[in-house]
Amino acid sequence: MPTLPSSGAAHPGGEPHRHRGMAESFGAEAGRYDRARPDYPQALVDRVVAAIPGTDVLDVGVGTGIAARQFLAAGCRVLGVDVDARMADVARASGVETEVAAFETWDPAGRTFDAVVSAQAWHWMDAAAGAACAARVLRPGGRLAVFWNVFVLAPDVREAFADVHRRVLPDAPLNPWAAAPLDAYGPLSAKAVDGMRRAAAFDAPQEWRFDWEREYTRERWLDQLPTHGGTGGLPPAVLADLLRGIGGVIDELGGGFTMGYATVAVTARRTGSG
Repeated sequence: MPTLPSSGAAHPGGEPHRHRGMAESFGAEAGRYDRARPDYPQALVDRVVAAIPGTDVLDVGVGTGIAARQFLAAGCRVLGVDVDARMADVARASGVETEVAAFETWDPAGRTFDAVVSAQAWHWMDAAAGAACAARVLRPGGRLAVFWNVFVLAPDVREAFADVHRRVLPDAPLNPWAAAPLDAYGPLSAKAVDGMRRAAAFDAPQEWRFDWEREYTRERWLDQLPTHGGTGGLPPAVLADLLRGIGGVIDELGGGFTMGYATVAVTARRTGSG
């Protein structure tokens, strides 16, 4: 994402989820996910590439390859790892070499990398274990960079979306719009920082933020909504009701709206000689 996560996945703006079963659910909408989900700021990609000693990148939780393709376009060699074979198939079809495995049990077969990146996915694993796994495959001076797209929506629009969720899903334990989604990522970033520190193989973690916007029509937003982890698993009739309600809000906004995004990243450089 996030209340609504993504593969390699956190909903681009709600509370983070940590259940592997949900992480594996995104493959059911792999094509829609690849089509509808946003990519990442070019400034982030450029900053990572400028901060690494070479061009070999491992993308953990590669999903359908959205971020991986950006690193490929920046001149990197990219290998993806994802737990969901359906997502991996889409990534491969788009030109991203991908292996199917959980990162914690994946066999690198002696391969090492200049960067380990993870877009919308780091919260699916234990942060300390993930950092330790990254340290094992990073070359000295290489960089671990984990990041998420987070919704930053105008308060009136967010409250209107929240009202729809309350009506359609009155018993849901969490409402993705009940609080500013960016607030949910403070603990997420803190866990990533703590994991990197506990791995004892990195320099002091840094937090980066990139702010940007994306325009959504009614159709474009409703296409993306079923890819969010808290939404895609709803019964069809409930999902249809939710989409009608959210669509009605967008109609009242004139048929479209501007979504603000903050891409938040936690990153650290691999130290030592191995």
